[in-house]
Amino acid sequence: MFQISISSEELSGLPLRAFPGEIGVIDSVGKAFDEAMRYLERQTLLGFDTETRPSFSPDQPHYGTALLQLSGPKKCFLFRINKMGVPPRLCRLLSKSEIIKVGAAILDDIRGLQKVHGFTAGGFVDLQKEVWQYGILDKSVKKMTAIILGYKISKTQQLSNWEASSLSDAQMRYAATDAWVCREMFLALMKQEKHPLPPEVMNPPQKEEKAEKKPKAETVPADKPKKRKRKNRPGSRQRRRRKMLALNRQQAEQEKNNG
Repeated sequence: MFQISISSEELSGLPLRAFPGEIGVIDSVGKAFDEAMRYLERQTLLGFDTETRPSFSPDQPHYGTALLQLSGPKKCFLFRINKMGVPPRLCRLLSKSEIIKVGAAILDDIRGLQKVHGFTAGGFVDLQKEVWQYGILDKSVKKMTAIILGYKISKTQQLSNWEASSLSDAQMRYAATDAWVCREMFLALMKQEKHPLPPEVMNPPQKEEKAEKKPKAETVPADKPKKRKRKNRPGSRQRRRRKMLALNRQQAEQEKNNG
């Protein structure tokens, strides 16, 4: 039985592994392509993945699929899709339901390849949709590998340029490893009994929103009574006017006497 999840601290303490087999890079249809296809067509289970050149700013274009990785037990082939497209023979392999292709979050990978050359996908298995049946909650390739296989893999080349004129050794090893571990994880799962995650773990209840606070009613302090508006009494304006006129006459007489 597998653990449900793994922490970053636990993962960092695991041994590092990478694909130990032979890696072939294919960038055109020819002898090397035919040899790769003969090997892959003899397999019943393949690890599957793709790589795309990343965009780091809004000014950069959205790049298409650059690389397709297909891995058997001892050999992994990297097809440079940005240079050779998806040849018909490769499309037929991707359509064969009798050859299982195992990956993680494969829907976007398949759609990216179909944009280059149309085909009907067949025989694909998405590990992210399978691991919950074995009691695993984590879904990243790195964490699933750690839980199922007991080692960690490097992801340092993930955001590298997959459309470079030539791939570095680190890129090739990374790409092959990502496809290979998917195959290895599938084989390991097939040897275990299923222990599905309960619904409350897969879909935890959402926290209830806090009730909105009602505004407090305004109160008038006892020592500050409301001020009453003054009402204009009848004749008040006339009286004020008469007083102003009398005052003005008195000031005029004083100025005359003083003059």
